[in-house]
Amino acid sequence: MMSEMVEGTELVRLSGAALGFEAGEPLWRDLDLTVRPGEFVAVLGANGSGKTTLLRSLLGLLPLSAGTISVLGVSPKAARRQVGYVPQQRRFDPLTPVRARDLVGFGYDGHQWGLPMLNRRQRRERIDAALAEVGATRFADAPASRLSGGQQQLLRIAQALVVDPRLLLCDEPLLSLDLNHQREVSAVVDRRRREHDTGVVFVTHEINPVLPYVDRVLYLAGGRFTIGPVDEVMTSETLTRLYGTPVDVVRVRDQLVVVGVPDHHAAQVEPA
Repeated sequence: MMSEMVEGTELVRLSGAALGFEAGEPLWRDLDLTVRPGEFVAVLGANGSGKTTLLRSLLGLLPLSAGTISVLGVSPKAARRQVGYVPQQRRFDPLTPVRARDLVGFGYDGHQWGLPMLNRRQRRERIDAALAEVGATRFADAPASRLSGGQQQLLRIAQALVVDPRLLLCDEPLLSLDLNHQREVSAVVDRRRREHDTGVVFVTHEINPVLPYVDRVLYLAGGRFTIGPVDEVMTSETLTRLYGTPVDVVRVRDQLVVVGVPDHHAAQVEPA
């Protein structure tokens, strides 16, 4: 039986963590990271820097090469039933005959983590609550394949929330969404962590939609990293030092634009 975590302690703890493959340098090493209840941590970095790999480690799918890792005070595998996972955005096949509420129900039926079944009434109540939490009640009975990309991503969040997670791991949930849907998804995740004290680890290329909500940024680059508040990490000096090459971070209308990082998606600037 999984041990109960003491309230107020870390949801995530990595100490001296490294992860790499048999050949080549590790994606990152000597990583010390804690995530506390209600904390919103954004994970940034260029393509191939190990952002998604970090989430896979927290899910217990990839073992560390060195160091230690715990989730909810136990091993990542033992913590899975209390962890919600939002995958990268992918459009559903137009012929997929699945309603929105059915998709959310998969998260509770054990489709993802092997959870036990509830009775019909409890199951429906939990699904309805998750749909309401993300604002998806209005299209709960619509075919999921006919919904917009933003609506589909809200369903993926609802699927992650249906288990009432203490930790929410989001892997590029803003990918391929327009700015309005990026804001909507970001606000839903933030509301969850504020109302339920859920910890959030949010991998993204787009810092601006989550900028109002982020407590700390973990920036991965070339096997190294830096972590701290946005105003400390997202600066020209810090990223230039991290990458070892000139990087400019410019603020335009309260938005951040990063220039000079290979494969980095420059942040979109909002019109006045």
